[in-house]
Amino acid sequence: MPSSHQEKGKRDTLNLRIKPALRGLIDRAAALSDKNRTNFVLDAARRAAEDALLDRTVFVVNPKAYAEFLARLDAPPRPNARLRRSLQTVAPWEK
Repeated sequence: MPSSHQEKGKRDTLNLRIKPALRGLIDRAAALSDKNRTNFVLDAARRAAEDALLDRTVFVVNPKAYAEFLARLDAPPRPNARLRRSLQTVAPWEK
């Protein structure tokens, strides 16, 4: 993770050993995505890292706050103009 005191734009290297078949697969996918190999791999690695971290994020709250959170999840939505308009709009696949 970049720290706040690192130079803006400074980069580091990441070297990988990879089998030719996997490299070819990545190259084909990158080309179809209009990306070079580096950008394709970095985007995929960043998404995987974010998912791994988000899946393991724990929020600690006191019992009262948790009970209020559950109550709000279980409560029906409050009617409002935007909700009414949404419910009255014809779905695109029904047009």
